[in-house]
Amino acid sequence: MGAYMVERTIVIIKPDGVKRGLIGEIISRFERKGFKIKALKMTKLSLEQAEKLYDIHKGKHFYDELVNYITSGPVVAMILEGSDAVNVVRLMIGATDGRKAAPGTIRGDYSLSISENVIHAADSPERAEYEISVLFRPEELL
Repeated sequence: MGAYMVERTIVIIKPDGVKRGLIGEIISRFERKGFKIKALKMTKLSLEQAEKLYDIHKGKHFYDELVNYITSGPVVAMILEGSDAVNVVRLMIGATDGRKAAPGTIRGDYSLSISENVIHAADSPERAEYEISVLFRPEELL
């Protein structure tokens, strides 16, 4: 086993997670795992930001639902830094469909459905950097 690269990723607590009061619980899981929070904010995504965030799903039957949902209320966006951050965070959040996500994962413990699944995280280091640029201005980065 070689050493993993320190990388950063983006995590977004979706409107259902914010509404249900899960912000502190979710952040504490990442902190206890050893991730450093490099930026953190509560915001409401614009239509333009949402369309950029989900551009890889454009044209799919669920695209409009994704965009409408992520813009329906406040979200908490954070940049996490740590060893193999993208993969570790994806393991911690669990399968997209919360009904199928393993117990102990964030979605397995809190998600109610495939659309209201509490949390979003980038699926590759390249995608993480792109999504960070969509949600954070350079001066917001530490």
